[in-house]
Amino acid sequence: MDTFYLIIVIVLFALAISDLIVGVSNDAVNFLNSAIGSKVAPFRIIILIAAIGVLVGATFSSGMMEVARKGIFHPESFYFSEIMIIFLAVMLTDVMLLDLFNTFGLPTSTTVSIVFELLGAAVAISLVKIKHSAYTMADMGNFINTERALLIISGILLSIVIAFSVGIIIQYLTRILFTFNYKKTIKYFGSVFGGLAITAITYFILIKGAKGSSFLSDEKIEWITGNSLLIMGISFAFWAVLTQLLQWIFNFNVFKVIVLFGTFALAMAFAGNDLVNFIGVPLAGFESYKIYAAQQAMGANELAMSSLRGQVDTPTSFLIIAGLVMVITLWISKKARTVTRTEINLGNQDEVNERFASYGFARVLVRNWIQLGNFFRFILPNSFNKSLNKRLDDKAFKKQCRKDKSISFDLVRASVNLAVASSLIAFATSYKLPLSTTYVTFMVAMGTSLADRAWGRESAVYRISGVITVIGGWFVTAFVAFTSSLLMAFLISWGGKYAIAGLVVLAIGFVYKTHMVHKKREDDFKKSEEDFKLDIDINGKTIQEKCNVRVVISLIAISELYSTIVNAFISEKRKKLKNALKDVRKLNKEVKSFKKNVHETVRTLQVEESIETGDYYVQLLDYLRETAHCMNFIAQPVFEHVDNNHAPLSEAQADDLKSFSKTFSAYTDKVIKTISSGKFGNMDKLNDHMLEVLAELSKMRKTHLKRIKSDNTGTRISLLYLDILSETKNLVLYIINLAKTSRDFAEQSKVLMKNSVKA
Repeated sequence: MDTFYLIIVIVLFALAISDLIVGVSNDAVNFLNSAIGSKVAPFRIIILIAAIGVLVGATFSSGMMEVARKGIFHPESFYFSEIMIIFLAVMLTDVMLLDLFNTFGLPTSTTVSIVFELLGAAVAISLVKIKHSAYTMADMGNFINTERALLIISGILLSIVIAFSVGIIIQYLTRILFTFNYKKTIKYFGSVFGGLAITAITYFILIKGAKGSSFLSDEKIEWITGNSLLIMGISFAFWAVLTQLLQWIFNFNVFKVIVLFGTFALAMAFAGNDLVNFIGVPLAGFESYKIYAAQQAMGANELAMSSLRGQVDTPTSFLIIAGLVMVITLWISKKARTVTRTEINLGNQDEVNERFASYGFARVLVRNWIQLGNFFRFILPNSFNKSLNKRLDDKAFKKQCRKDKSISFDLVRASVNLAVASSLIAFATSYKLPLSTTYVTFMVAMGTSLADRAWGRESAVYRISGVITVIGGWFVTAFVAFTSSLLMAFLISWGGKYAIAGLVVLAIGFVYKTHMVHKKREDDFKKSEEDFKLDIDINGKTIQEKCNVRVVISLIAISELYSTIVNAFISEKRKKLKNALKDVRKLNKEVKSFKKNVHETVRTLQVEESIETGDYYVQLLDYLRETAHCMNFIAQPVFEHVDNNHAPLSEAQADDLKSFSKTFSAYTDKVIKTISSGKFGNMDKLNDHMLEVLAELSKMRKTHLKRIKSDNTGTRISLLYLDILSETKNLVLYIINLAKTSRDFAEQSKVLMKNSVKA
């Protein structure tokens, strides 16, 4: 039996490594976003500074480890065997849950997940104990530390409101002080702001965070705490003078110092507060096993774990190893980049392709906010409104964002994000309250975005919907964490070693599956980004060439999909139709994304070519969009017809459609060859071919009407057949229009090139 529990401990540590990887991938968003979004330094420098912060912060985590041992339940009420079931269920759930959120790029709380997983598993084992003993449900308080659990949960929820509010207030005041043209005002207020910001970070990280350090002696901590005012004064004077000197001598941007120092501080605060989420449970399991192995008198089902209530110092070596795993993950994790992208897009100062659709609640909220803003503008003096708008004018900065797409917001906002978030997190860490670093950093970032007017009329409804989605995901995290951990604890309690083996295999398979899903999503994202990525020297010819490539690719896909849909419809292959419908929707999504780039593309063109070229560009994308719509209007009803097991095509209908499918393929092939070659001399022949295709469709429709007259076909299949012919006719017309517009576009590009050569 000792070997069995030793294996469990080994499994716990293996899961701890996995949890560190998936956890850091999710939480990297917390301390990397501000530096990456403001492009304060090259990516490698940012990662290096964050890595040093993580390593240092890891040694400040020992004081937090008691949350896993006794923060959620009373360990003395459980036997060793029961404690190990709780810990194993928690770790299995945590790895899978965090990996799922990483896959879809949603930042969630590792603190909330671990708290509710511990709660769920402990409740499950408590219910098992109650069932097999004289206890009742009224005695649940003997097992669960309800007071501590409620304190942690309320602290986490309260942190959302506080972080958002503080973020708005500090950013609003800072922006009014510095404006978006901060290079003019930085020489007056930069050193003072820098001194205050870095002193605040130093105070909360050094003075408050030192209480949890694993290597500082009690005497040193007492000295630091007792001389806090002196340290703050020296820190402010040092940083204010240093930043002023850097500004005078090297014309150095003080905000860069703040952001880089803040990145280090927030990474340090993250490791200090969140390391417990990843290794606290395995270390508690290891400590439990040592207690069990040290005694010989009682078995695993008899030894109460009262010893876990005492103070246990976590070895610094364990913390450093965990820190190293986290650092390596920062360098290699692709999922960390995906999660980071979500928050940066939601806080982008300029317009971006919004990831989230709008919700009704968001629309109402924006509408009411606009009305409230109009009310305040009405009651406040015009001179005050004009002065305020001038201080908050971001037009020049938006132009900078359009030139350099890697910049999402400026260094002023990045500084506030880091200073406020790291201060709040470190303060909570000093009181051993495991608030969610994700909640704090995310809500601070969203608060500063709102204060900076990044959520304008063009984007507010989508950004707020995105925030609602992320916050909704947090509640889902709590529910899923509790439920899944509870079920796993029940399974392990009932199935023993067989259940453990099965769940470990399930976790491995789950992580592999999400890895493949993430890889596919990233490949699709890169493809959509590259397809219509604007060149630096964009001109009419560049756009025309890119359009031709996109049109040819889309027409090839349409030709293949049309043939697939017809053949699958005839043979009633539901799975093939379902896959074809997915591909059609994917095509629609891609074409829609191209259309979204119209504004940016036309704005980038030179003045003399923007009108004519832009007009052809819009026409081409409009026709391409309509072809995709036609395919959707064909694929969707056909799939629904087969999916509902309605009557199939008659033999005559099937023969006609199969024959026409070949005609359609030949027609699209000619159009594809014409557009791809750029030789449009055969347009008259192509137009004649189009008329022949339309004539064949007309003949098919008349033939079918005769079948209806003779009552040889059912109602549903008859209507569907006519709809297919109608949408196919539209498709044929849009395709010829694509060819004609491509021709006109090519001719316009040649004219522009000749004019530019003459000039």
